[in-house]
Amino acid sequence: MFRPMRRKSKEIDLQAAKELLHHARYGVLAVQGDGGYPYAVPVNFLYEEENRRIVFHGSAAGHKADALRACSRVCFTVVGSETVKNEPWAPFVQSAVVFGQCRMVEDREETLRLVKKLAMKYYPDENTADMEIASSGAAVRMFVIKIEHLSGKEVQER
Repeated sequence: MFRPMRRKSKEIDLQAAKELLHHARYGVLAVQGDGGYPYAVPVNFLYEEENRRIVFHGSAAGHKADALRACSRVCFTVVGSETVKNEPWAPFVQSAVVFGQCRMVEDREETLRLVKKLAMKYYPDENTADMEIASSGAAVRMFVIKIEHLSGKEVQER
């Protein structure tokens, strides 16, 4: 169902792709948007390896939520792990690409648990995270991408 990587020499192993998902701060969510046009939007996220899923937050209304209600199939991409090896002007970068099905979390208790877990990745301490959740937690919605396929690669940007 999912295409194999064309240039196998650029492929990184699955564990390296998972590490990138654990450490990247932002990813790009791509959905089928209005009129069949793709819609891609950057989001902060959390990778739950044990559940094979990506978690991110958003609103129950808007382009992203409407697109996900219309079609749950998504692509999610992160880029990172930039390293310089031989040529200082031409860094190597890794990327991970996820394909999966995305849904909005309906259970409020689960939503709040996931908001807290995501917040702990980005806020400096639990108190700051709790204050932010208290001020905006009522409106936030959480989305979950169930990973069906994950791949990664490393390329030299020159």
